[in-house]
Amino acid sequence: MTALITEEQRRALLHNAHAAASGAQADPWPVVKLFTPDAHATWLLVQLDPQDEDTAYGLCDLGMGAPRLDHVRLSDLQSIRGPRNLRVLRDTHFVPKRPLSEYLRRAEADGSIND
Repeated sequence: MTALITEEQRRALLHNAHAAASGAQADPWPVVKLFTPDAHATWLLVQLDPQDEDTAYGLCDLGMGAPRLDHVRLSDLQSIRGPRNLRVLRDTHFVPKRPLSEYLRRAEADGSIND
């Protein structure tokens, strides 16, 4: 099974969590984009909880028109299957273009993550 995040992304997500906890980072840029290839769910993750390294934080869009900032467990995402039984994937071509707050603003206006 392919990991949802790379080692480099794991380190960046942990770094963002430490920076946020110390007040050094107020508006991080997403590190990784995950999605369901056969549904409309997308996750832009910015942090990973250093206590369990399974709980991530970011912009979550379950494809129901209400994207929001929330926590999600990577282990839960690993178990999700879409309508055609496809797993959640990492967007290997994703390059963040803006901070999380801007992704949130646009997603709330559009009803979904469109980037």
